[in-house]
Amino acid sequence: MTRYEPALDVASLRAIDMHVHIQRDSTGRQSLSQELLDGMDAYFGHSPRALNVDELADYYRERSMAAVVFTVDARTAMGVIPNSSEEIAEGAARHPDVLVPFGSVDPHRGKDAIGQARRLAADSGVRGFKFHPSVQAFDPSDPAFGELWAALEELGLPVVIHTGQTGVGAGLPGGGGIKLRYSNPMLIDDVAADFPGLTIILAHPSVPWQDEALSMAAHKSNVFIDLSGWSPKYFAPALVRQAGTILQDKVLFGSDYPALTPDRWLADFERLDIKDAARPKILKDNAVRLLGLG
Repeated sequence: MTRYEPALDVASLRAIDMHVHIQRDSTGRQSLSQELLDGMDAYFGHSPRALNVDELADYYRERSMAAVVFTVDARTAMGVIPNSSEEIAEGAARHPDVLVPFGSVDPHRGKDAIGQARRLAADSGVRGFKFHPSVQAFDPSDPAFGELWAALEELGLPVVIHTGQTGVGAGLPGGGGIKLRYSNPMLIDDVAADFPGLTIILAHPSVPWQDEALSMAAHKSNVFIDLSGWSPKYFAPALVRQAGTILQDKVLFGSDYPALTPDRWLADFERLDIKDAARPKILKDNAVRLLGLG
């Protein structure tokens, strides 16, 4: 196995996309059922093309951007084998100039998940981890997962945790069984308080809990927000105001590709009423610092 080592020419990048999903592996297998994928297409109003690692590298290289790439390991809750985090990291190692791999482990797997996280960090070189409490069906504040958070804190790598509404299960009876309450950011506030050495990125504007997420980012030095999954033209006024002022060092660009393309996000961000001094921080500088790429 080739271990990932970043080789980004940061100065030449126009942006770093902190939130990019790998939904198709090298064999063409997709990580979600067709029913869920169809529901997401309807929710986002288009049918995006899911790219594999090599295709994504070309896509972002053409745009002079880098991308943080990952899958979500929800094998217990969803009953499907996830795309391989090891394979994603190996793919990123082929394209270290544009890709930054994050791993994902299933919290319900207990010590096995912790062991896998440590191997992904040591052997594969992942630079962080991705969780989706609603899709993985777990309460981040439950003490049962404390040992996992402690292990990730010890590794010193950031975690991206989905917050707010989700397109997974959207429009299906019962939302496909997906429970939104697991993605209330206040459940993650417990984690941030109990594990202050763990860097936490709240993924997405946290609809309908945006004020809670803003409060957490302002209150805790280890909490950040990525702006993925929503066009900037739909951002709440409080998010726009604080992203350009008191939280300009705490928010990060993310698209949520393939749900939303970086081209669409950046075009709408260009029209956002936000201070010019904050723009390079949001698009790249905060990610460089957080990922240790300086």
